Amino acid sequence: MPQYLVAQSELPEEREARRERAGKSAGETYAATLRQMTPEAEIIIVAPADADSPTFSVDMLRRFDAVFLTGSPMHVYDETPEVARQLAFMRAVFASGVPSFGSCAGLQIAVAAAGGRVRRMPRRMEAGIARGVVATEAGEGHPLLAGRATVWDAAAIHGDEVDVLPPDAVLLASNDVTRVQAAEIRHAGGVFWGVQYHPELSLEEIAVALRAQVGDLIEAGLAEGEADVADRADLLDRLHAEPDHAPTRWKLGVGDELGIEAHRRREISNFLAHLNTLRDKTG
Repeated sequence: MPQYLVAQSELPEEREARRERAGKSAGETYAATLRQMTPEAEIIIVAPADADSPTFSVDMLRRFDAVFLTGSPMHVYDETPEVARQLAFMRAVFASGVPSFGSCAGLQIAVAAAGGRVRRMPRRMEAGIARGVVATEAGEGHPLLAGRATVWDAAAIHGDEVDVLPPDAVLLASNDVTRVQAAEIRHAGGVFWGVQYHPELSLEEIAVALRAQVGDLIEAGLAEGEADVADRADLLDRLHAEPDHAPTRWKLGVGDELGIEAHRRREISNFLAHLNTLRDKTG
């Protein structure tokens, strides 16, 4: 039975706020997605940024087959005790050698822990859909992106981005808004695969996130008013309920890579397949 550790960096009040909006914290969403994809797995959720969270030693982490890092509102460039605890946890994950995967803030945490740099996006947020993601030459042959179309759209919402990748990292995918959309990071004996977008989220959860950040979207110039945000969120809700609804796909300008759940989750599927390969090799 595989054992997975899901690390969420949302603080307690942020977890409760997300539960009220979307029904689950970020860690609970990740765990639910993993249970759907690997029903036999045992999954433990932890919150390393919390002041009362237990400290995970390298040996404790080695009990797990993989570690997953969720998205969150955390800004990893803030010098706070919460960020320091989260980065210390990720450094221990690298040192343990346990394979790890993360999305959005999860990627940014791994980057910062390995010596890279994260910044607030200088132009605008990327919200709702990350358009026109393209694999780099290295990404075209990387197992994280196996099966991806030549160009794809992904569910995304973020105001921070990776500015500088750490040493021994490989850029795997980019788009016109955010240079680092996918990357592999090798550090201190560990390997992390991550994406800036959200393969773990449903389109309904992205719609909830848009409604929750309506003020930020207007301030960023992505929407002229609340009605714009509501219209986009309603379309994402409709696509969630009816993935093949042609008029909704046309209005959003998306295809199967975003509309079909299995396609949206491709990077997680590829990481899980990678874990199976590693297990087969170690016997």
